[in-house]
Amino acid sequence: MQTVILTGMPGAGKSTVSRLLATRLPRAARIAADELNAMIIAGAVWPLGQPAEEADRQVELSYRNLAALAKNFTEAGFITVIDCVIPDGAHLNRLLGNLSTDSFSLVVLAPGAAACKERDAGREASERFTFDGYDELDRSMRRGFGDRGWWIDTSHLSADRTAQLIAATLDLETPASR
Repeated sequence: MQTVILTGMPGAGKSTVSRLLATRLPRAARIAADELNAMIIAGAVWPLGQPAEEADRQVELSYRNLAALAKNFTEAGFITVIDCVIPDGAHLNRLLGNLSTDSFSLVVLAPGAAACKERDAGREASERFTFDGYDELDRSMRRGFGDRGWWIDTSHLSADRTAQLIAATLDLETPASR
């Protein structure tokens, strides 16, 4: 079975598209890094938080947990969709170093910084992601792995159309699900 790593900036549509993608498939599991990281009830440090050493330890823990769950699901016959912000090539390599499969596809939702900001502003207040580094994150991702994976400009695509496009292009759908 295959693992799909779906990444992009906050507001790119990862959560929505990963859910829609998984629902299109006959056997699929979605693993969201944000939800996995929220399992830390006390002592959580977000990836850009302080102390930096603890933030880095928790990022590594997240990658190990994502990979372990992906392994379990794929071994049980599920296509696994990982929803995770990957800020640069070093972080991508850290995640890939934890995955026990070479059967993965990297998909980057890349609607651009302006679209991500607009989408984030349209979220419920409790769901907004206060972040000022969109332009730098976009540059970091493109420098780090712009030549890897499939980059999709989703600025003019609906989430449903994006999920449909990913499933069809990666040949993940069965004839019955098309």
